[in-house]
Amino acid sequence: MYQDKTLTCRECGAEFVFSGSEQAFYAEKGFQNEPGRCPSCRAVRRNSGTNRTERQMYEVVCDSCGVTTQVPFQPRGDRPVLCRECFDRQRQLSRY
Repeated sequence: MYQDKTLTCRECGAEFVFSGSEQAFYAEKGFQNEPGRCPSCRAVRRNSGTNRTERQMYEVVCDSCGVTTQVPFQPRGDRPVLCRECFDRQRQLSRY
């Protein structure tokens, strides 16, 4: 149904193929626009992290084992705060 198209990357100017299967995928996902960047420029942009914000970390002492660790939220004091190992252990126990 879809045929391969040759597009030009707006980032580096290289030509790349927008395959029929990629077009079908875009249609299935409801995307309206064709890709503007070649696969390598898309990968560079995705991995550059320019549009990602740095997460603020808070240093805490684990309420279970007493080790100093960092968590991505500010503790309020009304609930225990656990290190990654204790959190994973508690989660495993609660599954059973």
